Amino acid sequence: MLGSRPPMIALISDIHSNVEALTAVYEDMQAFDVDEVFCLGDVIGYGPDPRETLALVKDASFVLMGNHEEGLLFTAESFNQRARGALEWTRDQLNSSSFTKDENFALWGLIDSFQKQERRGDMMFVHASPRQPVREYVMPSDALDQSKMSDIFGHMGDAKTCFGGHTHVPGVFVEGGGFRHQSDIEERLPLPDRRCLVNIGSVGQPRDGDPRASYVLVDEDGLLFRRVEYDFRTTMRKIANNPSLDDFLARRLKAGQ
Repeated sequence: MLGSRPPMIALISDIHSNVEALTAVYEDMQAFDVDEVFCLGDVIGYGPDPRETLALVKDASFVLMGNHEEGLLFTAESFNQRARGALEWTRDQLNSSSFTKDENFALWGLIDSFQKQERRGDMMFVHASPRQPVREYVMPSDALDQSKMSDIFGHMGDAKTCFGGHTHVPGVFVEGGGFRHQSDIEERLPLPDRRCLVNIGSVGQPRDGDPRASYVLVDEDGLLFRRVEYDFRTTMRKIANNPSLDDFLARRLKAGQ
């Protein structure tokens, strides 16, 4: 029970309307004493099941605004053609006449409630980066850009650890150090003494060559990256059978790219 032990938090991000991946991740969480789920954005976009993924995350302790939610609510002009087309289709799904106006309004209200960042003690949570919480990409190669990384860590203020997603590449940046990909990290990683930026990877569209869903567990002992197999072939078929979604979005799920 919460109170008899330190709490455990599950962090998920970049689900991208992939209900098969999200369901598998929630099932994996059942093997752990998870007290809260924090979602770091991009619940929708790219994939075939936006209503279903929104329904699954609505009970999370908080859900952050990802660039796809921001694009849906405001403008998607900076998105590539595939992403923009998927958002246009997603908008139609959230306005579908197959559901009541109240049901549609509830989903739009949920998205509109997403905040750009959250704090819990010395931990900061964003979708993208501390200095641009919704849209800035911090890629593994950026670890070599001392000016960029110094400014990013400076925007953390007094936070010790910042968790994000957005790039779909899981791993850890340490202030003054480099980047360690999830595959190079021991089973459980104590949080470094220096400030760090943790990318928790993507549930629904991994891009590190590993097609398994990625998420992170955090407790007082540190963090644990989890990779979860899921039925990506079913998701691929849904995309392939949807004329509004580009077939590339299906193929990349199998390749993890």
